[in-house]
Order: sequence, then C-alpha cells, then structure tokens
Amino acid sequence: MKQHPLCTDTEHELDVSRLALPAEVRREWASLQTRRHFLGRAGKVMGWAAMASLIGDRALQTHASSPKTTAGAPGPDELKLPHFAPKAKRAIYLFMSGGPPQLDMWDYKPNLAAQYDKDIPDSVRGAQQVTGMTAGQARFPVAPSHWDFKRYGQTGTYVSDLLPYTSKLVDDLTIIKSTNTDAINHEPAIMLMNTGNMNAGKPCLGSWLAYGLGSMNDNLPTFLVLQTKLNPKENNQPVSSRLWSSGFLSSEYAGVGLRSAGDPVLYINNPDGVDSATRRQMLDAVNQINRETYQEVGDPETNSRIAQYEMAYRMQTSVPELADLSKEPQTTWDLYGKEAKEPGTFAYNCLMARRMAERGVRFTQVYKRGWDVHGNVVGMLPQLCGEVDRACYALVTDLKQRGLLDDTLVIWGGEFGRTVYSQGGLSRENYGRDHHPRCFTTWMTGGGVRPGISYGETDDYSYNVVNDPVPVRDFNATILHCLGIDHNKLTYKFQGLDQKLTGTIPANVVKGLLA
Repeated sequence: MKQHPLCTDTEHELDVSRLALPAEVRREWASLQTRRHFLGRAGKVMGWAAMASLIGDRALQTHASSPKTTAGAPGPDELKLPHFAPKAKRAIYLFMSGGPPQLDMWDYKPNLAAQYDKDIPDSVRGAQQVTGMTAGQARFPVAPSHWDFKRYGQTGTYVSDLLPYTSKLVDDLTIIKSTNTDAINHEPAIMLMNTGNMNAGKPCLGSWLAYGLGSMNDNLPTFLVLQTKLNPKENNQPVSSRLWSSGFLSSEYAGVGLRSAGDPVLYINNPDGVDSATRRQMLDAVNQINRETYQEVGDPETNSRIAQYEMAYRMQTSVPELADLSKEPQTTWDLYGKEAKEPGTFAYNCLMARRMAERGVRFTQVYKRGWDVHGNVVGMLPQLCGEVDRACYALVTDLKQRGLLDDTLVIWGGEFGRTVYSQGGLSRENYGRDHHPRCFTTWMTGGGVRPGISYGETDDYSYNVVNDPVPVRDFNATILHCLGIDHNKLTYKFQGLDQKLTGTIPANVVKGLLA
C-alpha cells in the first residue's frame, strides 16, 4: 500500500504541495505558514488529507469552489418556527426538586386508612425495582396520608389541607396524576425531566425553546434560572447547571442564573474607575478581535461570545430594573406575602418570574429543593408546602389579573413521586416515603392546556397508573405543543443523529390535556 504523505516520520517537514488538496487550501496554508497557524490548522489539514485519500482531489476541488455559508445553527426563521399558532408565548417552570409526595398533596386515596400498617400486596408492587434505601426492609407497610383532603372549586377536585392557597386555583389547573418516569434515582430522573435524557450533555427544555423560538426581549436573556435559597432543615437534593445547560447547542441558549444575594449577575456593574463609555470601547475592541477570529476560524461559538458580550452590556441596565421591586404596589405584597420581599425565597422568585413574563423572557425556571422526604414526612411537609403554596397561588393569580396567563404556560412538578409504603419506622404520627417513578402528580395552567381537569388515574395505592399514563417524554412533547412546536420537527444534527428533546423513543402529545 502506498504510504500517505502525512504518515511519514515526524522529523520530516510536511510538504503541503504534495498532498491532494484543493489549490485554495494550498494557497491559504502558504500564506499562513507560522508555528501558531501550523498548530491551529493541523487538524484541518489532516481532515483534508483523510478526505483526499477517500474521495480524491476532484471532489475536494468541487467542495472548495462551492459557495461558502456562515457556520452556526439556523435561527427561528430558518427553522420555520413556530410550526403552528401557539397558545403560549412563554413558559414558567416551577421545579420541585426531590420528588413531592403525591399521596399527601394531590392523589386522594381515602380507602388507605383501612390499610394502615398492612403490607402492600405483591400483586400491586410486582417486580418493581426499589431503591437501596428500602431494599433491605423486611416489610413494606402502607402509610396513609396524615392530612385530610377536601373538595374545591366548581370541579369538586380533592386537594390536601396542606395546600389551602393552591386549592383555590383548581378550576384553572390541569392536574396530571399519571405522570411517570423511567428513572428511580434523583440524578437520572431530574436529568430526564429537564433535558429528556438521563445522561448529561443534552440541551434542556429552556435551551430548546431559546434555540427554536428566539428572544422576545433583546435586553434580557431568553432563558433565566432562579434557585430558591436552601433551608438547612430540609433534605436539599443538589441541582447543578447541567440542568439548564445548552448541551450541544450554542452556549448562547443556556440558562442564565440570577443570584439571590448581592448583584443578580456577577460583575454586572462596572468596576471602580471604569465608566460606561470605557466599557463600551473595551467591548468594541474585543468584539472586533472576535469577528476577525471568526472570519479566520469559522467557529460559531465565536459569534456566540460576541452576542453574549453584547447581552451582558445591555443587562447592566435591564437586570437592575428587573430586580428593583420598589415600584410594586401594596397589592403585590398582599398577594405574595412579606416573604416575597426577601431575595432568594420561593415567593420572591415567583414574583420575579411574573416580572420576567411581563418583560418577554421566553422561559423561566424556578428550582425549589428540599422535597426528598425519606423520613419525618409529618414534620417536613407542612414546612415545604408552606414555602410554595401561597407563592404558586400568587403567581398564577397575578398573571391572570394582568392578562398574561392566557399566553403563559405555568408548569409545576418534580422528577418523580413517593411510595405509599413507609421507609423506616411507621407510626400514626409519622412516616417516611421512598422514591417512586411509576406515578406522580404534576400540574399546568395557562396557555394551551385545559383548565379544571384531573387527568389520569392511579390504583388504590397510588402505585401504578391504571388510566391515561403520561410518560415524561409525552409531558415534554405536550409542553412544546403549547408553544407551537412539533417535537418531532425541532431537531439538531449531532453525532450523526437528528437530536430532539423527546429523544429517540416515540413520544406523543397528550391531546386530553389541551384546551
């Protein structure tokens, strides 16, 4: 076999003229023959050499003479989005990290009282995998909910006494009792719920929306993330930035986190001695360098960097205005409560989410940790519900009063539910609940979904779905549908596959949830 010129001893200098490369590439190489450019372009030359050995010089000459296109992902106009008229223009996702117990909040099972401390039947539990926390238990005793449920609204929907405020919304809510997932542990489950995949490295829901639909406000990021400050008494299952990562999409589509203390965004203010004119001059110089780099290298991330620098400059004005609550009327505090004045609380984040919706932020994600109630459910759940109940009610009510709910989709839920059987000791006064992926409750309200319904049904133990299951992939497909997107058509070519939020396993829009 004839040895390729690139496969010679490394001590010999490469003679580009001997390679089967287009003349354009030879000229480019000759004009940039420096050590820096040699190292920077070695990969390109080897790629051309490999192609030359496979398809020959003629094909490469044709490729080199074809019109050049700008590197980078297509925008919303090129993607022809939305695919159809959307009911919602924006979304707010209230994510309850840790797994809220559906049995104690939404999925009313009055007959369980008679099953107290009896083992859950094998016919119900089947061969389901259990976590390492309960796998060693000798028994799986039934733990009925400690709280009463009452009927609310014209729909007569049962809601736990833990949720006195949210219960007022039942005629506006689309309650999904049959949500289910493939994952039984937190990290894969939360990744699946947020990104449609159990493995890191894929874009999250907010990034797909930013990529597909673009911005509605050039002065604020398309996708903003708010984390509720930790309560040291709660079991705070960690969350990380990969949940709001853009994955293989451009970094400009990643979520931008706002801090709960100090400046909302690090370094948003100019340092001492640097005024706005100086900052503008510096950015112009950096952007010029980046533009030259892009012309030379063609890396689309260079353009992303330019866009992000410009966004950061505009955010120096828009973010302080967003975070300034001084002009909110007294009616706001009457609705949200005094906790909304304290940065980092869930109530504060819900108020900020409303302000973001007013300003055209496409997607806002609010994380509330602490729901990992393996023990002391009776002690912890009133505190957790107390932190979110009024704030959820206030957010939905506020959006509705301002005429924003009709085109804003609000989503509430965690990564899975909790078991009917007790983890650890069981008493009339207390119990624990382990992870449960087979069924859990989520809700939506606003643009695109049917108000005042409870969708799906679980068995008498809130253990298995018996009617109208909603897998996570269908859940995400339905969210995209409300925003005018066909989940099968919003794709991005990566690793040889047309990647999408709902993955390769077939997913369906849940028509019964739609208005």
